[in-house]
Amino acid sequence: MQLENKIAVVTGGAKGIGRGIAKLLAERGANVVIADFDIDGASQAAAEVQAIGREGVAVQTDVTDARSTDGMISTALTTFGRVDILVNNAGVGGAPDFWTRTEANEDDWDAVYAVNVRGIVHSIESVQETMRSQRSGKIVNIASTAARRGRPGLMMPYRASKAAALNVSQAYALRLASFNINVNCICPALLWTPLWEKIAESRISIEPGHQGKTPRQYFEETVARGVPLGREQTPEDVGKLAAFLCSDRARNITGQAINLDGGSISN
Repeated sequence: MQLENKIAVVTGGAKGIGRGIAKLLAERGANVVIADFDIDGASQAAAEVQAIGREGVAVQTDVTDARSTDGMISTALTTFGRVDILVNNAGVGGAPDFWTRTEANEDDWDAVYAVNVRGIVHSIESVQETMRSQRSGKIVNIASTAARRGRPGLMMPYRASKAAALNVSQAYALRLASFNINVNCICPALLWTPLWEKIAESRISIEPGHQGKTPRQYFEETVARGVPLGREQTPEDVGKLAAFLCSDRARNITGQAINLDGGSISN
């Protein structure tokens, strides 16, 4: 219970990685505000937190709108009186239906920067005064190992946005360090999520030699080729690392980007 009675806000917490993080934080003792544009999914995730025995609150949030992230933090403060943890997990791979294309377009660039970069900035700007006044706080931004390598193709905007997320995290780590606020990044690699399933479906349809495979089979083959440990990462894996970074055990870790990738990237 290293996070007992801490108040956490998790953006993009309705499903996938965010839902896994919210669950792990609750298991470690935190009460959790689930912030997501998908309010139905957020409510389901909040119910899972409550089933663990912690308080869970759902709030509809659009991280591309600073007024919405202000409202997210206001809800947390009205409900709990403080915010100890912010996990910026909300993210997109591109504009709607981007996985059906073979090359990125302008809408994809706009979408990933609005959510994956400005969304982090908006959320931190919304919570920083509260954490400064408390003189404590933990902020964890979910990036990606895609930030480590620039490659052309459909995912280029996504990769660039996640690289920007690392840079933004380092900047806020320096800005907020004197207030005893830690800011770090987690860079996951291959996780089976609803988004990855859609990407796999698209790749099977356009890449030679994969016709007839299920999205899960395509994903498992990708893991086998690219992960030295030979296994995928899970939302719970990300949640465990986030819980550590949000605990006092990590009090002297800030401005870092930690790969969670089974050894697929060595730098």
